[in-house]
Amino acid sequence: MIQRETALFGSGGNPQRFYDDGFKETADVFKWLKQKNIDSYEYQAGSGLRVSSAVLKKIGEAAAVSNIVLSLHAPYYISLASDDDEIIARSVSHVLKSVDAAAVMGAAAAVVHCGGLGKKTREQALEKSRATLEKILENLYESNQTDIKIGLETMGKINQLGTLEEVIELCKLDTKILEPVVDFGHLHAREKGERFKTYGDYYKVFELVGENLSDYAAKYLHCHFSKIEYTVLGGEKKHLTFEDKTFGPEFLPLAAVLCEHKLFPNIICESDKTMDTDALYMKQIYKEKQRKELI
Repeated sequence: MIQRETALFGSGGNPQRFYDDGFKETADVFKWLKQKNIDSYEYQAGSGLRVSSAVLKKIGEAAAVSNIVLSLHAPYYISLASDDDEIIARSVSHVLKSVDAAAVMGAAAAVVHCGGLGKKTREQALEKSRATLEKILENLYESNQTDIKIGLETMGKINQLGTLEEVIELCKLDTKILEPVVDFGHLHAREKGERFKTYGDYYKVFELVGENLSDYAAKYLHCHFSKIEYTVLGGEKKHLTFEDKTFGPEFLPLAAVLCEHKLFPNIICESDKTMDTDALYMKQIYKEKQRKELI
């Protein structure tokens, strides 16, 4: 059980500055991040898990030495709602392999996308995803591998399964293993930049998670945060940096919610190549709010 008393701010993958400083191996990123006062890191396996168990173990050991909280992002091509039995079988396998990899690394969670709707209605896709997750859960219980969380991520494209409400419904299948991963940029993009503008907009996320899952799930929520360009018809287009002034969301109201309600999420920044500087920007705002709350 998590018992921290602060929010964490981390990097989704290796920032460009890490490479600009002459580093190449992911195992070296943790000491680099620690020197910059970054707390967490999400290993990016979106294009597939293509490294050996020995490499994963080395990465996990390096993270532990630097006291960096570790998570893993599973392959993007996982589809829990496909009508193709072969795709479902492969998706189940990819999720299980991601959980195995997270265990080898000592990561707390494997983050998973539910995938597209195809020709199904949202409710049909939700039912199909439930059935696929039941297969995954059955495998995990049979192998006695229930310590790693599977984080179901909210999505930014309108034709994908992954509204906050859909993710919460899927997590109800098994709150021991399944947890929501709230990507604020994704939710903001799929609602054409109208989702997160006020303190109350952000607070409602934690309220929904707490009421439908648990106060613990809300308090220690795993999150993603970045500014995301979107289109009116499709939703998410691409991840941006915090320098962008056209698209949101903005972090300041979220920081106020976290401090006032003593919520301690792990916020992974997924900005385009500037994950480190943007994570530190959020952490600075959060710490300033924390100090004001104590006065």
